[in-house]
Amino acid sequence: MTTSAAYLAAEGFQPELAEELRRAGRTISAWHGLLALSPEPAHQAAWALDIWDAPVELAAPSVKAAADALRGIQRNWSLYSAAHHRRALLIQERLPPLKPKPLAFPAAAPTGHLGGWTLLGPETLLASPTKSSPFLGGAVQFVEDREGPPSRAYLKLWEALVRIGRWPGPGETCLDLGACPGGWTWALAELGASVTAVDKAPLDPRVVAMPGVTVRQESAFGMEPKDEPAVDWLFSDVICYPARLLNLVRRWLEADRARNFVCTIKFQGETDHDVAAEFAALPGARLFHGAHNKHELMFTLLRG
Repeated sequence: MTTSAAYLAAEGFQPELAEELRRAGRTISAWHGLLALSPEPAHQAAWALDIWDAPVELAAPSVKAAADALRGIQRNWSLYSAAHHRRALLIQERLPPLKPKPLAFPAAAPTGHLGGWTLLGPETLLASPTKSSPFLGGAVQFVEDREGPPSRAYLKLWEALVRIGRWPGPGETCLDLGACPGGWTWALAELGASVTAVDKAPLDPRVVAMPGVTVRQESAFGMEPKDEPAVDWLFSDVICYPARLLNLVRRWLEADRARNFVCTIKFQGETDHDVAAEFAALPGARLFHGAHNKHELMFTLLRG
């Protein structure tokens, strides 16, 4: 069966990707490690770290022949190794080296052309000259700050902002709902934005003391959007059921008090694909599962 698209899942999230593709009318003909092979054209899939949209099978009778076939198409390739690892590495060694440095945020995503390839068998490779992510394996690596932030939650925020190619800066206002212990507030204040952090629990004192940070020790769900001043960005990493977050986002949209949204949809127990679809249906919405996400999706919506 011809493979027309391949979807790379994060470790442990194959069932979420499979169900999303089933609901979209896409068939998985086979799994190759974490790579779901489909005979239908590529479809946007939130639970895929990377989507190969033009895969072709190539003969690889030898290591040299395989490398020559890939080099004959283009220069830059990202290897996904699920089997025949030694042979795959020997082929990769014959390709132009790719040694990307960890991204020092804030920074734009790479713009260089990058394809994806894998060995399906000892003498058969699957290669897609184009793929959805500019990062190797769909995973962005950052130069981490191990001293400033009170938690590692800032990494998934950085990843979301790199993916959308936008982030707040000086002169912009942010509302950070469910801010405790302050990882996202820290990241936003580091960008020079003015941040109002909202949470019933106290934030890390070091974050509270940062310039531009204001704290409101109350529930994010108790706020009445129409009574609040307008903000440039609304952020939420609050722990709640997805349906409750959807209602909160809709309230802020209806009140027109926030221009841009970046929120974590956290799933507790079963993945609520129906609510995820409602988020995706909001005009301008984008959903994705990042390399730094757990059982959650990022919801972003930019309006200016």
